[in-house]
Amino acid sequence: MTRHIMVGVDGSAPATAAVDWAVADAGGRGLALRLVHVCEQWPYGPDSIEYCEGTLAAAGDRARALDRGVQVTTDLLPGNVIETLIKESAAADTVVLGSRGLGGFAGLILGSVGMGLAGHAAGPVVIVRGPARARHDLVVVGDDGSEHSAVAVEYAIEQARARNAALHVVYAWQSPLMSPYAAAYNSLLEEDFQQAARAAAERVAPWREKNPDVRITDEQLPGHPVNALIKTGATADLVVVGSRGRGGFASAVLGSVSHAVLHHVTCPVAVIRPRHDGR
Repeated sequence: MTRHIMVGVDGSAPATAAVDWAVADAGGRGLALRLVHVCEQWPYGPDSIEYCEGTLAAAGDRARALDRGVQVTTDLLPGNVIETLIKESAAADTVVLGSRGLGGFAGLILGSVGMGLAGHAAGPVVIVRGPARARHDLVVVGDDGSEHSAVAVEYAIEQARARNAALHVVYAWQSPLMSPYAAAYNSLLEEDFQQAARAAAERVAPWREKNPDVRITDEQLPGHPVNALIKTGATADLVVVGSRGRGGFASAVLGSVSHAVLHHVTCPVAVIRPRHDGR
């Protein structure tokens, strides 16, 4: 199958915003676009099938009107939404979803569908909240030195290049919980932070050398990674995080960091996990 972006559509406003984002991404990266609607009500009569077909057709018409240079296909599929989209994600470069939806996509992010896809899809999952309000020409990525964050940086570089945008790599160092006498350890904590910050900066250097066409900046901050990503993501077009990591980014998606990022970062968020299918 042609390298493509897959979008889950259901007729909701966030899903429509997801289509718009995916069309632009497909055009910028030279990929095809596949729109999928999972019709869980398929067995329940012609009315439900007609609704599903209409929803999918409307999304297809919108995508083709936005960029006639992008190859667009549509697929109406039966089954459970999460299971079906996870299965179909194996062939996709990226899966794009709206933050909330109707019918099968109800409760996305806060419910099981968004979390299920972000945690178990074969490749990157991008969650789109709504239409882009402004363009900042900036992609932000969280890095902690783990395999997942390294793959996230690679994806972020590709996104920045396609958008002719800058890439900002953020490392956040959170001090360990200390006793009420933590003030006595300030110098040791500062030394630990400086050591971790130097290591994070050194990780960026090879990416910058290998991608001279992309403007890559980096920042090392003390504090919680969620706060760092929320702050830097306020003026970004896309925030990219690994699905799991170590240190501040540990347990992303299934843990508190990813939940907070998905809840509070208003721009699209891409959750990346390493592929193990040879792609």
